[in-house]
Amino acid sequence: MGHTSRANPSRPLKFALTAALLIAATVATACQPAPTPGRDPVIVVAGTFSPGFANEVIANRLRKDGYNTTVFQLPTLGTQDIRATAQSLCKKIDAVRSSTGAAKVDLVGHSQGGLVARDCIKNYGGKTKVDKLVMLGAPNYGTALANLATAVTLGTCVNLTACKQMAVGSTYLNSLNAGPDVISPVKYVSIYSALDEVVFPTGNAALKDGATNVRCRANARCARSATLGSSLTARSTQAWPMPWPTAQSP
Repeated sequence: MGHTSRANPSRPLKFALTAALLIAATVATACQPAPTPGRDPVIVVAGTFSPGFANEVIANRLRKDGYNTTVFQLPTLGTQDIRATAQSLCKKIDAVRSSTGAAKVDLVGHSQGGLVARDCIKNYGGKTKVDKLVMLGAPNYGTALANLATAVTLGTCVNLTACKQMAVGSTYLNSLNAGPDVISPVKYVSIYSALDEVVFPTGNAALKDGATNVRCRANARCARSATLGSSLTARSTQAWPMPWPTAQSP
């Protein structure tokens, strides 16, 4: 008796949604105004498993506000050694500076992208090429979620190097966080949510040594700004100091 295979009805839907996102990102990018002269170009540094087009919401908001904005998708989607990714980011910074003629760039790093940006600045020459770094939900002092993943997979953290590196107390983070968190003359802002379900404890996203920390509580406007790259993110790359409504500096 023959076997009749049944098509997965979710596949066409997933394809359609992905195609719609790609088309929307392309159209939105094409309709953006010209960058405002004199502003640093911006590189949006994606997070783990985040494809470049998924970051176009943030990038297009910044373009709308007059910033020449590029998205940096993490090589291997952020599964490889973060140090290798940081070196790739530094090369991207050089390419953007060369193409725009700018002396420095601003970075907006989401999740692991914040660690990548910090590593580039601290260890691979980025401190002379970056003006401002804005982080969105970055596990600066690690996330217990990575510790849990390491424990339940018998120490492998699902065989992802970056996963092990983002665990609280990892050798990588201990090295990155040795010495001051803020590498002068770069200006640092860490925006994070009290309701973050990935970076835990949520306070591990905060930095010391003069960084501006913005902890979003039960505030819908602040939460939208932190996660969707709306006006708070755009403003945070523009002027310093900013009148953050919930700013905290430990």
